[in-house]
Amino acid sequence: MLKNLFMLLTIVGITSTINAQIKAPQPSPAAKMEQVVGLTDVTLEYSRPAIRGRTIFGGLVPYGEVWRTGANANTKITFSDDVTIDGKELKKGTYAIYTIPNATSWEVIFYSDATNWGNPEKWDESKVAAKTTVEVHPLPMKIESFTMTFDDVNSDSAVLGILWENTYVGVKFEVPTDKTTMKSIETALAGPTKNDYFQAATYYHTAGKDLKQALAWIKKAVEGDDPAFYYLRRMSLIQADLGDKSGAIATAKKSLAAAEKAGNSDYVKMNKESIVEWTKK
Repeated sequence: MLKNLFMLLTIVGITSTINAQIKAPQPSPAAKMEQVVGLTDVTLEYSRPAIRGRTIFGGLVPYGEVWRTGANANTKITFSDDVTIDGKELKKGTYAIYTIPNATSWEVIFYSDATNWGNPEKWDESKVAAKTTVEVHPLPMKIESFTMTFDDVNSDSAVLGILWENTYVGVKFEVPTDKTTMKSIETALAGPTKNDYFQAATYYHTAGKDLKQALAWIKKAVEGDDPAFYYLRRMSLIQADLGDKSGAIATAKKSLAAAEKAGNSDYVKMNKESIVEWTKK
C-alpha cells in the first residue's frame, strides 16, 4: 500500500510540474487606452518595446519600410463613429495601425485587418482604409519606451501621438460631434422637455452658434415656477454675450437666490462674481 501511495504522489508531482506556468514580465508590455473625443469613444491597444541601447529609427526600424508600429500583435485603434483623417472618411470599427517611417516624415496607414501578429504575410492594398503623411518632430529628450498618446483633445478632434527615441509624429482625426449633436437636438425638440431646451441652448452657446436662438431656447427652459439655478445661470451668460448686461444682471440675481436656496456654493460664487463684473461695464 505504501508503495502504491508513493507512486501516486510521484505521478501527482510530475503532473503539477508539467502544468506549472512560469510568470515573468513581457519585454514589450501591453497597454490599453480609452479616450472620449466629443461624443466618440476611441480605444487604443498596443505593445511597448524599449530602446535598450539600440538605434531605433533608421536602425532597428528601417526607413522606407512598413513597420508594425510597436511590438507583438497589431497595434489597434477602434472608433465608435465614422471619423475623418486628412479629409478622408474612415468608417467606425477597428483598424491596425501601420507606419512607414522616414527621417522627416512618416506615412501612417489604417488597415482594416487587425488580426495579424506584426505585419501581414501578404500586404493587401484593398485593406488600406485610410492613410496620411505626417511631419516628424524631433524631441529634446529620449523616450525609452514606445509610447502612444491622445493629444490636443477637444470636442471635434484629437491627435494620435506616436513617440519613441527622439521622434514624435501626430495624426489628427476629426469626429462628427456637431452632426451627432445637431441630430440629437432636432430629435429632442420634436417633443422637448425643459432640459432639452437647456441642453440645446447650452450647446449653441458654447459652440458659438446662433445666440439669439440659444436665448429663445433657454427662455423656454426657465418658464414656470422655480426654474433651476443652473438654467438661470446659462441664461445670464447668453444675455451677457448678446450685450444685454442689465438683463444678465437681473437673471444672475435670480440664479444667485435659487443657488443660495439650494445650498450650491459654487453657483453662488460664480453669480456674485458675474454681477460685479457686469456692473462695472
